[in-house]
Amino acid sequence: MAIGGYSGIVTDLLMTPVSKKQIKVLVVDDEPDIRSLVQDILEDEGYTVSTAESGESARNARRARRPDLILLDIWMEDIDGISLLREWSESGDLPCPVVMMSGHGTVETAVEATRL
Repeated sequence: MAIGGYSGIVTDLLMTPVSKKQIKVLVVDDEPDIRSLVQDILEDEGYTVSTAESGESARNARRARRPDLILLDIWMEDIDGISLLREWSESGDLPCPVVMMSGHGTVETAVEATRL
């Protein structure tokens, strides 16, 4: 699910005929296996991928690397992805699409995320 008014932009971004190496993706997940798997899949497809294991490392990576797309886990230990998305959204400093991911999502969480 694409969040924050970026519904078709994610598809457009990933399907644009520019070099995939030019598209920077930030994968944020506290589970090392999931983070690594998503990174490997995207790198195999030719994307430039950076990862973050926590909210704090995601904040730093987003500032340092300026990704074109963020894949953000909803449930993390230090801060949940919804709160992090809200923080970025309310600061007006969210220049890229964010895709929320979770193995434990609910309809309520999905609705809340789409409102940001």
